Amino acid sequence: MGKKEAKIETREGQGIRAVADPEVPEKAVRRRFTAEYKRRILKEVDICKEPGQLGRLLRREGLYSSNVTTWRRQAERGTLDALSPRKRGPKVQRPDPSVRRIAELEKENQKLKAKLHQAELIIEAQKKMAELLQTLSDQKGEKDS
Repeated sequence: MGKKEAKIETREGQGIRAVADPEVPEKAVRRRFTAEYKRRILKEVDICKEPGQLGRLLRREGLYSSNVTTWRRQAERGTLDALSPRKRGPKVQRPDPSVRRIAELEKENQKLKAKLHQAELIIEAQKKMAELLQTLSDQKGEKDS
């Protein structure tokens, strides 16, 4: 993760160092470390005994000493989950299946109420029609007699 450098020779024989690719990505991507990677780095850090060895390791891996410190604390606490990368953001809540079922039943209840209301209107209209026909037939019978 170190920078790659290119050496450019000039006429005078002096070397000029330049960064090969100065482009910066549009959006930075946060690195996520697996528990296996963290354990491997902690083992390598424990092996480093000579001066400068730890610095070389950190530069090679593109890490900060604070990463190692945090990972050591997590390992000392014995929390294996702490060594795994955590998902950021709010926790996803599983909806209660009974809530969904209640919503379905309430919707069905509303439909049935609407059908019942429509049926009652039809029955009322039929009663009025029967009364009207009865009245007409009674009036016709009185005229015939």
